[in-house]
Parts: sequence; C-alpha cells; structure tokens
Amino acid sequence: MRLIAGPVAFLLASTIGVSAQSLPSKNLHVIVGYAAGGGTDAAARLIANYYSKYLPGSPTVVVRNVPGADGVIASNYFVQQVAPDGVTTMVASSTTADPHYYRKPQSNFDPSKFGIIGGVGRGGTVLLLRTNAERRLLDKSAEPVVMGVTGGVPRSGMQAAAWGIEFLGWNSRWVVGYRGTNDLIQALERGEIDMTSTGNMFQIRKMLSTGGFKILSQSGAFVDGAFAPRADFGEAPLMTSLVGAKVKESTAARAFAYWSNMTAIDKWVALPPGAPPAILKLYREAFKKILQDPDFAEQSKKISDDFMPMSAEDVEALVYSLWETPDESIAYISGMLNRQGLKVN
Repeated sequence: MRLIAGPVAFLLASTIGVSAQSLPSKNLHVIVGYAAGGGTDAAARLIANYYSKYLPGSPTVVVRNVPGADGVIASNYFVQQVAPDGVTTMVASSTTADPHYYRKPQSNFDPSKFGIIGGVGRGGTVLLLRTNAERRLLDKSAEPVVMGVTGGVPRSGMQAAAWGIEFLGWNSRWVVGYRGTNDLIQALERGEIDMTSTGNMFQIRKMLSTGGFKILSQSGAFVDGAFAPRADFGEAPLMTSLVGAKVKESTAARAFAYWSNMTAIDKWVALPPGAPPAILKLYREAFKKILQDPDFAEQSKKISDDFMPMSAEDVEALVYSLWETPDESIAYISGMLNRQGLKVN
C-alpha cells in the first residue's frame, strides 16, 4: 500500500499544482454590465490590462460590454451562459450586490454565490456643509438646511442626510433634480443649497480650501471587516458612529446596515458560481499583485484620485451582509424618505 500511495500522492500533488498555475485558455474575457466609457468600464479595462501581467501565461484579455437594466442583463448572462472555468470574469458595480435589484423577477443571479476576487472603492462619501448653515442644523426654529441631490431620489451616499434627519434631529429639507455632482457643487458654492454629498476628493479639497465649508460626516472605508474613518477627511465622524447606536428597532437597524454596506461597496471582480477553488485562488493572488503595482496605482488616478483596494474577504463580507437584508428593511428606507417629503417607490 505504501508503494502505491507514494506515486499516487505525488500525482495528485502534481495535478493540483498544475491546476493552480494555469488557465484553460490564453484568451480571457471580462464582462461589464454597462456601456463603454463609464466608471465600471474604465475600472474593468484598467484591471484587464494587468491581468496579462500577473496571470500565468500572459493571456490576451478582451473586455466585453453587455449593457442593460443597470447590470442585470450582464449578470444573468454571467451565471447562465459563462462556463466557470476561469476564462471569463466580471467587473461588477454596487448595483450588482444590491438585493433591491437582484430580487426582482427579471434577475436570475445570486451574487453571494459568485467567486469573489477583490474590488476597488473610493473610500466612501462625505456630507459637505456650508459653515454658516451649521447653527441651523440643530435649531428647529431656524430655516431648514437645504440638502441638494441629483435626480428625484437621493443616491446612497446622499441618504446620509436622511439618517441624520430621522435619528439625529437634523433640521433639513430636500431639494432634488440636479443633473450631476458638478451642478450640486456649483449650487453649494453659490449658496443655492447648504449641504450635499460627494466622494470626489478633488471637489472636497477645493471646497475645504475656501474655509467656507466643512465635512459634517463621512460614510468611511470598509477595511478588515469594519468601517474606518479616512485620515484625509480630518476629524469628520463616521455615520455609523453618529447614528448606529441610536437605531434600536430591528427593521431600522438592518436598514441602516444595508445603507452603510451599499456606501462601502463599489467596483468588484468575480468569477461565475462554481469556479474551481484553485482558479479562484489564482485570480485572488494575481489581483493582490495588481493592487500593489505602483504603475496600476498611478494609472488608477486617471479614473479617481482615491481609488482604494478592497480585499476579497471585505467584498465577500459586504455582499453576504447585503444578501441577508430582509425586504422590509430595504423598504424602510423608502418609507423614511417619504416621511421627509420625497416621493420614493
């Protein structure tokens, strides 16, 4: 038995070693659920360039855009038609991890079953406030602080103000309909609004340099399984610290956790469900090297000047926590916004 076991063990070890050091094809594909030119597409193309450098065999990598339904069409395709052999990965956005989207009838994917490789984030968002409006924020007899947002429904980072109104007693009202962040910043500079949210470091530094604005709060970066403040946001407190302990009721607490996690997750990379562990390990090791590459860090600044790496473990924790969110907790946020005068379905 020992004579047989020795060669068999050697062959098994050799097979495992080969599978962990090779891919089934020299031609790899990266799926993006959005049209070319957007933020997710830019991140995907940057990462794809470095796959060739750090994956064995220097493979050729082609980015394929499959736009539609805010990433749902690409995600359905990814799980239904892509073989889990390591040839194809997907660069997903926060929407892909949002149960509000993938619990809809037209969605046929479960991101908690993806083989998560890692991700990149922007370190969260902040609430920028005009300093001359700060005294009115906690004075209910004063004119409400005006919170400006894009579109008709506040984005996740902008919803920080909703939690402040609901649980911190902030004296604030909403003004919706701005076309984009640049319009909001201009409105803030003109005094048309008193407060808004952004994650753009260039804009944040520009506003702070005038002395007329401050960071009221920050959503923070998710690092090693917990939210942490960013040093470049100064002493600005985390919303999880300001609000977390005040949310006692279970549905509301799960809603706040859902909101916090959605602000933390951004672009993330995955293999389809069922990918072999050896292939997943291979990609994770390559992705870690990509994130540590100084040239990658320099190139990433062309997309965002605060491109922050996220480990596979942190992305997994966020995806799984979002997956566990009850529907009633997701609906809680809509109800909260409706109570504050917004029309949200």
